[in-house]
Amino acid sequence: MVIAVLALQGDFAEHEKKLIECGAECFEIRQLKDLERDFDGLVLPGGESTVIGKLLRELDLLETLKAKINNGLPVLATCAGMILLAKSIDSGETPHLATMDIAVKRNAFGRQLGSFHTAAEMKNIGNVPMTFIRAPYITECHGAEILADIDGKIVAAQQGNQIALAFHPELDECNRIYEYFLRIC
Repeated sequence: MVIAVLALQGDFAEHEKKLIECGAECFEIRQLKDLERDFDGLVLPGGESTVIGKLLRELDLLETLKAKINNGLPVLATCAGMILLAKSIDSGETPHLATMDIAVKRNAFGRQLGSFHTAAEMKNIGNVPMTFIRAPYITECHGAEILADIDGKIVAAQQGNQIALAFHPELDECNRIYEYFLRIC
């Protein structure tokens, strides 16, 4: 199984390590020609959503990735990646890929000092560790299924083959989220 990891900015290397631990082969997407390769799934990592969105447009990757996702390509999006998938962003930021029918609030748990670690039940997976760093959360979830919430705030959702997480599973020891994603792929 081959998983592409968007490697424009953010914590892509940590995702690659986790995927390899789960038996997947990985490669990085840095330019348009990288999308010519065959792959079974895509990871959109955390980082700065505005920077990643800008780079997606400048490198002419946005529309091709959007088409692949809309055509059923499985995607795991974490933190900023979740913002990239959202059809609506509370800050008024122009949506990027806009393939998932969710609205998100950026930095919803606060700035860097508001970062925290917890564990919670995630539908289809069980209890998982969750590390939140300047994390968003989902404020509206229309066509997506809620997978997890923290104190009533939606932190994980799935719509078809798209999984959006407000937290960073690549920073924890648990691989069950990656195993679930690979089963979808």
